Amino acid sequence: MATNIKDKIAKLLALAESPNENEAKAALLKARELMAEHKLRPEEVVKADKVKVIREVLDVTCTAMTNPWAVSLSAIIAEHYCCRAYRNRGAGCKTNRIGLVGLEEDFEIAKRIFLYAYDCVMASIKANIKRDPSDPSGTYREKCNAYGWGFTRGVAAAFREQEEEHQEWGLVMVVPKAVDDNMADMGKKTSFGKEKTGGWRDAYRALGYQDGKQFDPTTRLSGAPERAAIGG
Repeated sequence: MATNIKDKIAKLLALAESPNENEAKAALLKARELMAEHKLRPEEVVKADKVKVIREVLDVTCTAMTNPWAVSLSAIIAEHYCCRAYRNRGAGCKTNRIGLVGLEEDFEIAKRIFLYAYDCVMASIKANIKRDPSDPSGTYREKCNAYGWGFTRGVAAAFREQEEEHQEWGLVMVVPKAVDDNMADMGKKTSFGKEKTGGWRDAYRALGYQDGKQFDPTTRLSGAPERAAIGG
């Protein structure tokens, strides 16, 4: 394999860490296109002594009752960008924090996109899901979670369509062994809540699912929605 190809891919991966979302996405997609064409993995492009696995707990909290969809959303986005997601919870604490593990060049992209997707969900909930004083206790939370689950499934569907359109990415859009090895000390994975719509099909499919399918990481919402668990 010509060294200049590996160097070009390495430079593209470096550009993928750009704070400019459009530039970062374009660089990452071009790098993956070249890796697929030349049957290369990230570990083969970047020298072994420069491969760095990052494990970081993010500033996103969730519980099995308030916003369990955040766990699935993080897992779907992380895997699509060659990373893994996990939950971090202190002893005796019901609140979890979302964490990500990935090679440095993948981790920064996955982190930015997950945080942006989470903010999109929270902003849309604030704008479109209304409280009704006559509703039974917990109803507002159910509506919010129905939207969150719908958005999560919409994002998953959009990623599947993208992968079907670019089947050649399958050679490189996999989680590196170094990432899974880094998670070996975390033990067996456990389930975290179940997808429930609470009968709020409009919030799930008409709003959440459609928004998720149209989610575009290169765009930005106006304002900065708060990053917090849904109360209710």
